[in-house]
Parts: sequence; structure tokens; C-alpha cells
Amino acid sequence: MGTVGLAILLALATGEVSAELPDTLPRIKPAVVAIGTLARTRSPAFRFLATGFAVGDGTLIATNAHVVRRKLDEARLETLAVALTDAAGRTQLRPARELAADPAHDVALLRIPGPPIAALPLRQADDVREGETYAFTGFPLGSVMGLHAATHRALIAAIVPAVIPRGAARELDADAIRQLEADRTPVFQLDASASPGSSGSPLWDPVRGDVVGLINMVVVKRTRAGPSPEPTGFSFAVPVRYLRELLRSAR
Repeated sequence: MGTVGLAILLALATGEVSAELPDTLPRIKPAVVAIGTLARTRSPAFRFLATGFAVGDGTLIATNAHVVRRKLDEARLETLAVALTDAAGRTQLRPARELAADPAHDVALLRIPGPPIAALPLRQADDVREGETYAFTGFPLGSVMGLHAATHRALIAAIVPAVIPRGAARELDADAIRQLEADRTPVFQLDASASPGSSGSPLWDPVRGDVVGLINMVVVKRTRAGPSPEPTGFSFAVPVRYLRELLRSAR
């Protein structure tokens, strides 16, 4: 096939994704929630941490293990919580508790009380390929501009060995490097600009609407221009099969 023919096929494929995404998005956004901590004695009471999304029976929230593995302030009665938007556009806060976690693959499940919310289907086959285009929805800016979920397209640039996020660069010592070399768990390297608030966002198929992964790491650079790190355009996602396995073990 000539260069022109290949270019036409690529354009058609991109056009299909672009056309399907607006139709699929309304099914995705109601399931996407903000994860944070809640302490009634502080202001603001809710502090944003990352993104999550409903799965299973609609009372389970999937996110990254590194998001929920933080020490809560017991003196302030701090708890995990999720913020979600109801059908009327109002923000609800619900307490959450950790149900199960797989730190090795950076996935976790939370349980929330109350009526179930719309849950996203998980892809059952491990068939994601390099070069395919997906989308992810989350809260890249946290609550800075209000809790408004944003959606971005993401190309699967490569499927590479996993690097689980760590609390600080100094934690990447010789033992940690040896562990990373031994762990050949694949993750998706994305050609997409995400932010730390995107952690836990579902990576989903714009045509089928099923989840194929969770955003779990964003490469950023710090500058002197402002207090916030800048995205570099390199992000990573954990394949959804580890979430499927966690769901099975939690039942």
C-alpha cells in the first residue's frame, strides 16, 4: 500500500474515533468520581486526591492503590470520601472505605454507601494494541476550577514494563531498581497529556465504551514559572485485567 493510501486509512480511523467519542461520553461521565479525604473540622472539608470510577454493582469505586495508601489524620477524624455529580448536577459527598488493593499492580477498590451509581463495563479480553486510540476521563486539575470531569484522547504509544509510582525520587534505590527489573508486568505508555489529578481515570474505548485500563502515572517537569508541575505528554495506564482480578478476589 502506498503512502497516500496509508494516510487515508489513518485519517478514516481517526475520524471514526472522533465521531464515536461524543456519543459514548455521556455513558462514561456519570461513573467518574473525585476521590479525596473528608474532615468536617477543616475548610474546605473535602480535599481532592485523584480520580476514580464506578464498577461492579455501582457501589464499588476503582482507583489506584497509591492514591488510597496514605495516612489519614485521625485527630481530625479524616476519612476517605468520593464526590460525585447526581442527575440534577449537584455534587454529593459520600464516605468511602478501602475494600481491596493490589499495590503491586497499583489498583484498588473502595466501597461507598447509598444508591448505586452508573458503573462502567470492563473489557474481558487483553487485546489492546500499540497504535490504537482510546480516551480517558477524570479531574486533571483537581478541584481548582470546580469538579468538572475532562476527557482526553490517548494513543497507545508502547506497551512497556511497569514502574509503580513512589512517594519520592529518593525511594528509587538499588533494591527498588532490582525489583523493577524483575517485574515485567506490562503497562500502557500513552501519547497523552495528563496531570497528577488524572490518576485513577478510566482509559476507555470511544466506540465500545468499555474500560481497558486505569491512568496510574504521569511524567511531569517542575519549572520556576509556577508552583505546579507541567505535564510532559507522557502518561501510563495499568491494564484493566488487574482490576478484573481484584474484583474477583474481593467478592
